[in-house]
Amino acid sequence: MSYTVQVLDETTARPVPTPALTLDFETETVTVRELIRRRVYEECTEYNAGQRIAFRGLVTPEGAEVTLNGKRERVFTLNWEKQYAKAVEAFERNGLIVLVGDQQAEDLEQTVTLRLGQALDVTFLKLVPLVGG
Repeated sequence: MSYTVQVLDETTARPVPTPALTLDFETETVTVRELIRRRVYEECTEYNAGQRIAFRGLVTPEGAEVTLNGKRERVFTLNWEKQYAKAVEAFERNGLIVLVGDQQAEDLEQTVTLRLGQALDVTFLKLVPLVGG
């Protein structure tokens, strides 16, 4: 049996959530910390395996080139542990909000109950700082 989480991305600049990936868990409950860890691990693993041309993940990696059309990445290997540490830091300083269903997660150790046979939407809302202030 597996429990499914549909990961959605949202920013203050783009308020319509876009699907990022789907995660499967073997247990009925997970913590917010585990949701973040698995999400970062999966997207870094996919990128490192060559399944993605450009990295569009939760954390923008160091060394990413920015172009007029968005981010264009150099060829490099992502360290998922470093990316995870940055994501946790962003959550702790309120630069990242995690919405489980329609409820905001308050703590990394908060337990999330998953439903068998029904995907749970988890939205990662990245707050974009205002420029020029």
